[in-house]
Amino acid sequence: MSRFSRRDLLAIAPTVATLIVSEAGVSFAQRGGPDVPMKITKSQAKEALDTLGLSFTDEQLDMLLPGVNRALANYEGLRKLNIPLDTEPAFHFRPALPGKEPKPRPAHFSPTQAKPKTFSSPEDLAFLPVTELAPLIRARKISSTDLTKMYLARLKKYSPKLLCVITLTEDLALQQAAEADQEIRAGKYRGPLHGIPFGAKDLFGTKGILTTWGAEPFEKQIPAYNATAIQRLFDAGAVLVAKLSMGALAQGDVWFAGTTKNPWNLEQGSSGSSAGSASATAAGLVGFSIGTETLGSIVSPSSRCGVTGLRPTYGRVSRYGAMALSWTMDKIGPICRSVEDCALVLNAMHGPDGHDVTTIDAPLDWNPSAPLASLKIGYLKSEFERTQNFGGRGQNPELIAARKKLYDDALDTLRKAGAKIEEATLPEMNAQGVTFLLEAEAAAAFDDITRDKQIDKLRGQGRGDWPNSFRTSRLIPAVEYIRAQRGRTLLQQQFDEFMQKYDVLVVPQGTATLTITNLTGHPQVCVPCGFLNGNGPQSILFTGRLYEEGTPLRVALAYQQATEWHTKHPKMDWA
Repeated sequence: MSRFSRRDLLAIAPTVATLIVSEAGVSFAQRGGPDVPMKITKSQAKEALDTLGLSFTDEQLDMLLPGVNRALANYEGLRKLNIPLDTEPAFHFRPALPGKEPKPRPAHFSPTQAKPKTFSSPEDLAFLPVTELAPLIRARKISSTDLTKMYLARLKKYSPKLLCVITLTEDLALQQAAEADQEIRAGKYRGPLHGIPFGAKDLFGTKGILTTWGAEPFEKQIPAYNATAIQRLFDAGAVLVAKLSMGALAQGDVWFAGTTKNPWNLEQGSSGSSAGSASATAAGLVGFSIGTETLGSIVSPSSRCGVTGLRPTYGRVSRYGAMALSWTMDKIGPICRSVEDCALVLNAMHGPDGHDVTTIDAPLDWNPSAPLASLKIGYLKSEFERTQNFGGRGQNPELIAARKKLYDDALDTLRKAGAKIEEATLPEMNAQGVTFLLEAEAAAAFDDITRDKQIDKLRGQGRGDWPNSFRTSRLIPAVEYIRAQRGRTLLQQQFDEFMQKYDVLVVPQGTATLTITNLTGHPQVCVPCGFLNGNGPQSILFTGRLYEEGTPLRVALAYQQATEWHTKHPKMDWA
């Protein structure tokens, strides 16, 4: 019996498993080359293979052992290679199946034209959506400078308790606002985002401005260029007032200064990882914000904070200049106070940029007056029925009943708005079994700080936090990673076939579709649909087909037009 521990065996398991492969019909073990130290013994290799459920003969073990040890030397060489953090791997994910990518064509984008509203002071505008702020700025009823100063004052007043701001970009904001005012006076109006103050999750690169990723190892990081999403918002005339908090390295709502709070309930975190974006938007500290989602990081905080979030199709918005967590799963999207705001922000950001090869030229259509009756809308009845289980066992029966009524009312509202909804049944899909793809890619993205122990500086060091996940993921064999990507292709095929039956799928928050659609790359819109206990926002989600964000947005808009949940905001009497 070997004296090596299980941990030692697992440590070499990926090496053994990944090297038993062929290249042009010649195995690594058969290749020529200089002798290398035999750090991995035959007994170690055998027990590691046993752990992986593999069994080889003594002759086969003798043959593979030199290749395994030779590969270790290659790995050590790779580890010495200086790979910049913004370097993409040489593989890419495409959400559309072969032959199904949309073709470039002019988009049909027709936003609502609203009339300017009256107000007494800039503070009256804090919670208005962009669709109501933009007409005021365009008509010069308020200047971008005055609007920006109002939001900056609110950020200074409320963010210390919410912990939703990492860097206040006051000087830049006032400069951009002054430029917007000058252009608008000269008749050079750029569109509905011109002069609108916004906040950005602090993983978007901003030239010359701190971009910390919410993590201790990067507290002093200053990028040399703007992320594409940021630059495009600048090109649209938007005004950056703050870099907003995020869970460290895009996990949860805990960052190096503490936990970002939900403005509806300061005893509760805002969820994550776009924690500050959702919190600041809900609290009326910005006109809109942008965040990212890999596995729920737009939808979850939007639900928690009672705002509208859009996770677009993977590849809709360039990831260039944004922190990479999972190269094949990261998506960029808006967090706003209304559905149409999300459409306006996405319209400014989307499209190829010559940097991110996964971003395609797909038209973004938006018609807020399109009739609902022509759409085929499904709802997952089983998921709505399971709402009584949300929150775990022992839940208050009154709370269960309240949640059920809330979602029953939401579906009835959609029907009254003209939507024809039919029951849908989601087929069996093995989505959960391939979610370790995220962990593998995240571990690769932050391998350097795992090796040099900087990861140990993060606040979160529990079993479910990134440091432990990164260490654990070093034991994921490359063969299993690739097999999971193949399983993901099957998932894409299954969900694509299912979505061919529907234009939009309606589900409550917290369902399996969140995992499925993040893996397949489908868009999802999250809108508030009521409250529990007065300060617990609840949400309903609308899923669309790939690159057809306008359709679920249209259904979500119909719901918002028939309700007032999105107009509610926290009292903020705790400041």
